[in-house]
Amino acid sequence: MKKTVLMAGVAALMSTTAMAENVGVSMAKFDDNFLTVLRNGIQKYADDNGIGVQIEDAQNDVAKQLDQINNFVASGVDAIIVNPVDTSATQAMTDAASAANIPLVYVNRQPVNLDTLPDNQAFVASNEVDSGTLETKEVCRLLKEAGKTEANAYIIMGELSNQAAVQRTQDIFDVIGGPDCGVKINIIDKQTSNWNRDEAQNLMTNWLSTGTPFDAVIANNDESAIGAIQAMKAAGTDMAAVVVGGVDATQDALVAMQAGDLDVTVFQNAAAQGAGSLDAAVKLAKGEAVDQKVWVPFELVTPANIDTYLSKN
Repeated sequence: MKKTVLMAGVAALMSTTAMAENVGVSMAKFDDNFLTVLRNGIQKYADDNGIGVQIEDAQNDVAKQLDQINNFVASGVDAIIVNPVDTSATQAMTDAASAANIPLVYVNRQPVNLDTLPDNQAFVASNEVDSGTLETKEVCRLLKEAGKTEANAYIIMGELSNQAAVQRTQDIFDVIGGPDCGVKINIIDKQTSNWNRDEAQNLMTNWLSTGTPFDAVIANNDESAIGAIQAMKAAGTDMAAVVVGGVDATQDALVAMQAGDLDVTVFQNAAAQGAGSLDAAVKLAKGEAVDQKVWVPFELVTPANIDTYLSKN
């Protein structure tokens, strides 16, 4: 029976097990701050536990990633970990691994076929229903604290092919349309920056050029929030008058928070996701039971508790 378990803590992911000799890992891309922390989490867990890992960069190319999966299958790896480029294109990867009876673990990005995964496949991540929800509730609180009863906001989305971006954006609308926000928030515009800092900076620069008053920027990730902050600071925006939110609690984001520019982020434990995915892959390779959905909890980060998170990434 497939099970869903909310992990009470990171330590629950790290149980000792006999180790597989070789695990193939395909990352969506290496050139991403958050995914770098995740990748390092996989490598550290491998190094600490004597597991051989072959980590490859799909360079944000779906076809390249599928080739990597097929190559892992052909080389006879004990298990495969995939951080998908496109979460809607995971069925072919599942099928390739399943046909070869090689365990596969998706990490961080939810596969479209999550509810129909074979018994020897699993998903390790944080539940995206919580990410944008925690972020937006704090944005609402800060706007209300500032005396706002109505506010204007921009939304910067991640890659639209990515389930996390879709869910985090839906979280925003669920919160501002629900009874808990306490402030009427009007969304002026929402566009994608593809998780990218430079694209977010350009997007924010274009929005600023319209001269439309706004009170908040709610971004799907920290890189996008930082890009927006850079554009606002370049334009002379009073950062104390704008609430800016992101997700991931990367080191760059925490620096921005310490500077007073970023008001809220949500810690997604990339290192624990990486370690947890390798732990699950090894267990599956050894025929051990693994919960098919393993959740690593999101945690709200604000200037009040930032010290707790400065050394976590």
